[in-house]
Order: sequence, then C-alpha cells, then structure tokens
Amino acid sequence: MSQPLGAIAEALRGRLIGDANLIIHKLSPVGSAAPGELSFVSHARYAKQIDTTQASALLVPPALVEAAQARGACIVVDDAYLAFARLTQWWRQQHDDLPPPRLHPQASIDPSAVIGQGVDVGPFAVIEAGARIGDGARIGAHAVVGRDAVVGDGTVLYPRVVIGARCSVGARGVLHPGVVIGADGFGFAPHQGQWVKIEQLGAVRIGDDVEIGANTCIDRGALDDTVIGDGVKLDNLIQIGHNVQVGPNTAMAGCVGVAGSATIGANCTVGGGAVVLGHLSLADGVHISAASVVTRSIQRPGHYTGMFPIDDNAAWEKNAASLKQLNRLRERLKAVENAIAQASPKNDTP
Repeated sequence: MSQPLGAIAEALRGRLIGDANLIIHKLSPVGSAAPGELSFVSHARYAKQIDTTQASALLVPPALVEAAQARGACIVVDDAYLAFARLTQWWRQQHDDLPPPRLHPQASIDPSAVIGQGVDVGPFAVIEAGARIGDGARIGAHAVVGRDAVVGDGTVLYPRVVIGARCSVGARGVLHPGVVIGADGFGFAPHQGQWVKIEQLGAVRIGDDVEIGANTCIDRGALDDTVIGDGVKLDNLIQIGHNVQVGPNTAMAGCVGVAGSATIGANCTVGGGAVVLGHLSLADGVHISAASVVTRSIQRPGHYTGMFPIDDNAAWEKNAASLKQLNRLRERLKAVENAIAQASPKNDTP
C-alpha cells in the first residue's frame, strides 16, 4: 500500500514541492506521523506541528508553504482539510479493491424484485417482493430490503442494515451496520390507562449522497413520510422520529435525538447528544451545541446553546437550588420595584 508523492499531487491537482518519486506508505495524523507517511496542516494555529512532525510530506495551504518547504516535501492546495478528505477517498479507491459483484447463492431474492447491473448481494441478505436495487449497489450480509423498497444506484448497505417496506434510499448512499430505516414511529393514543397503537402508514424517503452511521434509526411516518434530504450526514446511534424532515446537507453527531414532526432546515449542524423536541422547526443554517435541548423553534440562522455548565457536584447542587428559586426571587424583585415606584415623590405640575 504505497503511492509516489507525484501521483498524489496529481490526483489532488496540488502544487508539488519536493521529490515526485518519494514513496508514501500511509496517511496519518500530523502528531503521530512517521517517515514514509503523509499528513496535513490546515491552519496557521497548527503551524508549530510542521516543525515537530516526522511525516515525510505534508499537505498545506499557501499561507504555510514556507514553513513546510523548509522542512521537506509538501503539496500546496487551497484547502488542506478538504484536500485530505478527498485524498482519503482516492487512497481507498487505489488500495481497497472490492470483489467482483455477485448474487450470493445463500441470499434470498424474491423473483419480483428488480436487480440492476453490477449489484452485489451478500450471504443471507433478503430482498423482498417488488424491491428495486439500483445499478452498482452493494447489499451486505444479513441486510434486508423490504417489500417495494428502493435502493439507489451505487448505494452501499453494510451488514444487518434494514430498509423497511416502501422506504427508499437515493443514489450513492452509505448505510453502516445496524441502521434501521422504516421501523414504526412511536405513536400511541392513551385510553383508560392503556396505550392504543396508531398504525404508522407512511414511509421514509432518503435523498442522494446520504451517509448514516451504525445503529441509527429513522422511523417511518404516521401518515406522511419521514424525509431526509440530499447530502445529509448522520453519525452513529441517532434517533430520528416519525414525520421528521431534515433539509439538505445537514449533519448530526452521535446520539442526537429528534422527536416526531420536527423540521430541521438545510446546512444545519446538531452536536452530539443534543435533543430537538417534537413539532419544532429549525431554520436553514442553525447550529446546535452538543448536549443542548432545543425547546422552541429557531427561525434565524446562528449558533445556539442550551445546557447547564458542568461543575463540581457541591457547587452544581447549590446553583440548581438557586435556579429553582428564580421565579420567587423575580416576584419579590417586582414587588420591591413597585414599592419604590409608589414611594418616590411625584413631580407636581405647576
């Protein structure tokens, strides 16, 4: 697993400074990179790492080219972080050869399912009646594609992914192990101390270029569909409730929970462990800090935080007790303000 530095620079369309024949064996973080490895430094705040890294070559932006050139070989690109991301894709294409596509004899494929060209179906996968699998898709071992479900061209379902009946995933998607698309939404009507199930009659519609992390669940809608827009990126262990709508190119970190019928706009980010309550809406370009709880709709783009800062336990308990008294203190303050206003001498009109 190695590539000459010149080939890497050409693939990135970057400006090479140094020996084009230098062999790169691995891509590594700048702090732990060793000779024969390539890393990147994306911003001036990390410039000190240029002098200390053992990497044989670096990806750097134009602002850092002098420092990088002084220590050795480098590739100059406009955006080093973006270039490194693209380099990881190119590196995988060069070194991770996929086996030729096949329909494994131990897979169960209904005769009415439509299978595109170059589809790979692994052992014990199940493709049910009326399902449609696009060209070049890869269905991992033990994955299930339900009745009348759709998997787009080039989409990868890793092992044990479940796509429920009538749900659809667009082209070039990546669904990691354990993802469940189209389980029933959490809908029950209370009746005489019991819960009566509301049948979930909608589906889930997922756009193109969506990546979904391991064990994330997206529930089908009660009546309308749950909708995930193009380019959305979801981390591991996320719960998306029924009838949620997520706009294009929004990203959510691990363990986020989005309750039913919430609407999240395009180009938003939601930090790990954050919660968006049901029936709320977030405008395009809203960024939620990790561990926040969104309790109201947000109509303007920006960065929002709602959490109680961590502290040692004794101080936290005192502050929490004070918070519980805020409303009483507010009422007392209003009473004092009213008393002062009434006691103040009034200016007499001449």
